[in-house]
Amino acid sequence: MHRGLLNVTHLISTAHPTHAFVVGPSRLIQRRLQTRNASTYNPLSWLRQKLTADRREKESKEDILAAKAEAREEGQLSLFEQTKSVHHRPEAAAAKKPASVASAKVEKPKKSPPTSHKYSTTYFKISPRKLNMLGNQISGQPIDYAILQMQFSEKRASKRIMNMLATAKDHAYRYKHLDNSKLVVAEAWVNKGRVLKRIEPRGRGHMGIRKHKQAKMHVVLREGKSVEEQKEKERAYKLKRIIAAAAVREDKPIRNPGAMWAW
Repeated sequence: MHRGLLNVTHLISTAHPTHAFVVGPSRLIQRRLQTRNASTYNPLSWLRQKLTADRREKESKEDILAAKAEAREEGQLSLFEQTKSVHHRPEAAAAKKPASVASAKVEKPKKSPPTSHKYSTTYFKISPRKLNMLGNQISGQPIDYAILQMQFSEKRASKRIMNMLATAKDHAYRYKHLDNSKLVVAEAWVNKGRVLKRIEPRGRGHMGIRKHKQAKMHVVLREGKSVEEQKEKERAYKLKRIIAAAAVREDKPIRNPGAMWAW
């Protein structure tokens, strides 16, 4: 009993002055005091105080520049600020470039005007061999003559090729500024597409594979001689070959004469 009293007096003497020591069976009062003291520090209230608008005071540009100049004089700039200051110095840039290079203006090379226009159809169901025949028919022909050929052709794909040529002619004039009267189908070729395979039923329970082929046509339009110029050239060639009916004496020697008896 005496030891118990000594222990109680020792606890009273060593207790913190801010905490009230309650003797008695009611521990609920002691817990309330502890929670009340702990509730004075709230992390949410601390964050609210730190992140309020009055704490975030924006510095003006003059203050920032003055602080950077002071840090530069003291040699306390960061590595990123040092690299920026070196690259953005006008005297350093002028020292790197010679005066002749800095004064001379760099002239960009002028693009040459386009001389051709390429156009093509999409892949459609046709045999590449049949489409290549139409390509050979219009290759090297003036654009108007090629459109006329496709207009009166009996082939099923001729209408599609005619529309493609008309669109290519319009695009060449509108986007490339080429002369419509001199456009010629300089090149025409065909590409093969994928082959679709389908089941083909046969007699007596047999079956085969039917292949549906696809192809597309490309054309290149360039400026060449018009139809009138081609006709004039052909006419001049034929006139040049006309030989007069009168007797003409030729003083040119005969080259590579044959045998005497073959005359």
